[in-house]
Amino acid sequence: MSEVVQFCRSRNDGRRCTRPFDHPGLHRHRTIMWTDAAADPPRCPGSGEPREPAATLPDGFPNGRALCPVCLRLIDLDETGRLIEHDTSDPAETDDEVRHRREWLNAHGW
Repeated sequence: MSEVVQFCRSRNDGRRCTRPFDHPGLHRHRTIMWTDAAADPPRCPGSGEPREPAATLPDGFPNGRALCPVCLRLIDLDETGRLIEHDTSDPAETDDEVRHRREWLNAHGW
């Protein structure tokens, strides 16, 4: 399997920075650039949205979580079927989680 590449987690008006993780200088998405001060807050606006548990891969992934339509992460649901409050990215996300999500998105789309 190929190595997981980590990209910057900053967002601006929903656009994700396409520069490498821990890059120096301004954030960038195509021709749009921004500073840390102009970045979106880390809380994902998809928090609290009603969702259904996502289809599973043969190994059970994503284990009852649902796809957030905003940040495209697989997020736990609360007891009412809404996405729990979450950030648009998780700095502690493991390479295994990234690989599984990539496999899931390739199998089920978004």
